[in-house]
Amino acid sequence: MPIIAVIDNGLCNLGSVTKAFEVVGAEVKVVRTPAEVIASGADGLVLPGVGALADCVSSLKASGLADTVREWIAADRPFLGVCLGMQALFDYSEEGGKTEGLGIFPGKVVRFQLPSEFKIPHMGWNTVRFLQCGSPLQAGLHSEGEAFYFVHSFHCVPDDRSLVLAECDYGQVFTAAIARGRCFATQFHPEKSQAKGLQIYRSFTAVAAMTASAAR
Repeated sequence: MPIIAVIDNGLCNLGSVTKAFEVVGAEVKVVRTPAEVIASGADGLVLPGVGALADCVSSLKASGLADTVREWIAADRPFLGVCLGMQALFDYSEEGGKTEGLGIFPGKVVRFQLPSEFKIPHMGWNTVRFLQCGSPLQAGLHSEGEAFYFVHSFHCVPDDRSLVLAECDYGQVFTAAIARGRCFATQFHPEKSQAKGLQIYRSFTAVAAMTASAAR
């Protein structure tokens, strides 16, 4: 049973995320400090989040977990960011004027600029199209379209298009998920997306399990 460490930064629906990972067969450990990440013996690290990016990044820096996330991804260890946890990976966000992110991937996070018939935030189910053929996070899903649940007013714009794992259309095409090595992140909420969302968590857990097995 792979161990998945879920970061509690006070800005996530922690119960839903941990429960979803338990359903797909992971052992979940909630972590709040770098020491707890090490002590957990985690095979995969997850950064979920809702709310304001400034609060998320500030919390990560205050706890020391900002560096932990950077080092974890740099080492190509299995990582999953969810919603705000995806936005935090980029250089900066337009939210609150200009909010500094973790700067792991070049790019920015911008507010939707949409025709009047589209409400902001983008909230509810929408179809996601996968672009990276063979990504392990896409296992068991149809590349041409799967429905996931979104709640967001800002979206990520990576400088490097090869980072984009999936796209979605809401008045404009936007990045719905990214992938680079064993680092993955989704703008949508898998834990709110029923069977298809559980498949995302199942696939990430499988990546963590395979990585741990190869390291032994």
